[in-house]
Amino acid sequence: MGKNSAIIVGAGAAGCMAAVTAAQRGIDVTLFDRNEKIGRKMLITGKGRCNVTNNCDRDTLMSSVPVNSRFLYSAFAAFTPQDTMDFFEKNGVALKTERGKRVFPKSDRSTDIIDVFFKKIRELGIRLINANVTELITDSENRVCGVRTDRGEYRADSVVVCCGGCSYPQTGSDGFGYRLAESVGHTIVEPLPSLIPIVTKEKWCAELQGLSLKNVTLTLKGSKQKPLYTELGEMLFTHYGITGPLVLSASAHINVRRSRDYRLIIDLKPALTAEQLDKRILRDFSGSINRDIINSLDDLLPKRLIPVVIRLADIEPHKKCNEITREERARLVSSLKEMTLTFEDLRPIEEAIVTSGGVKVKEIDPKTMRSKLCDGLYFAGEIIDVNAYTGGFNLQIAFSTGYLAGMSI
Repeated sequence: MGKNSAIIVGAGAAGCMAAVTAAQRGIDVTLFDRNEKIGRKMLITGKGRCNVTNNCDRDTLMSSVPVNSRFLYSAFAAFTPQDTMDFFEKNGVALKTERGKRVFPKSDRSTDIIDVFFKKIRELGIRLINANVTELITDSENRVCGVRTDRGEYRADSVVVCCGGCSYPQTGSDGFGYRLAESVGHTIVEPLPSLIPIVTKEKWCAELQGLSLKNVTLTLKGSKQKPLYTELGEMLFTHYGITGPLVLSASAHINVRRSRDYRLIIDLKPALTAEQLDKRILRDFSGSINRDIINSLDDLLPKRLIPVVIRLADIEPHKKCNEITREERARLVSSLKEMTLTFEDLRPIEEAIVTSGGVKVKEIDPKTMRSKLCDGLYFAGEIIDVNAYTGGFNLQIAFSTGYLAGMSI
């Protein structure tokens, strides 16, 4: 390969954006991916609809990255959510903004996003090679000058490694990029699952398997009882614990390296104060004073949830409403406002939407995505130790860091 050449390892969101950005600057780009088709992980994001970004301002974007957000300041400045939307709309994809400012293709098809990259790759003459990159080639001065693959050696002036973390290994993100980074001296912060369902110690969650809760508040507390995360939204009970948008975002604040002492508190009625809720219960009771309490809460809760709430409140389920004491009512209110679950574990990393951990950010120049340890080497996307909440923020990280790497090489 000739002058001003670059190899991009990984044709996901970050790799495709880096390749397109570099090629538009006249750089000779070769893009490697072990999959036959590009963007395998983009294909499954947003339940197959591809949540491309979040239509938010810089402050919201930064506050939605719980791990190493300051490192991303320059990348977000270089390529904003508006830039992401403009890029796809200029290339023929109509977009829409949904609840929570999540941005999707109007067609609800992730293939439309991938087709944009595939079209740009063809237009810009980017070579797309289906091969396994096994090793970085360095010269005597520890400058990267190419890669070894299962199809031979390829040389270039720069190499961008953006082959993901180790979530969804079937898409190609199996952690091999960490080994490439380590081989030239980079430190890997131990990869942990993030944006992942949570296993709880309470087994009653299994009784509620499949039950979805909307407009509830979930709060995550650590060992110091300080709220680490609190948000209003949706969640779901499973046979092992809980999942859903609120739970996935809460999991981004759980660091099992440091602690396993976490509690999750569900407020089933966040629109009501404890006092207002007590009055509401009294009103419901007044209309059914001779009925069992278990048959008197249908207007307040989903039917499947009632026996569990009554058990947590330590009330005999067949006690008549007119026999319920003030203390029992107080316990019922507490169960509704502070339904508490104890953290046991995160689900396996293979089920994670993204990986927390990766190449240590102190070893990467945040203004260029260039390695501080090895000339000619750049990183972008999930391989870096950054991760964000659900809602399009992680794809924005990939596009912003990919763009900045593509501008810098």
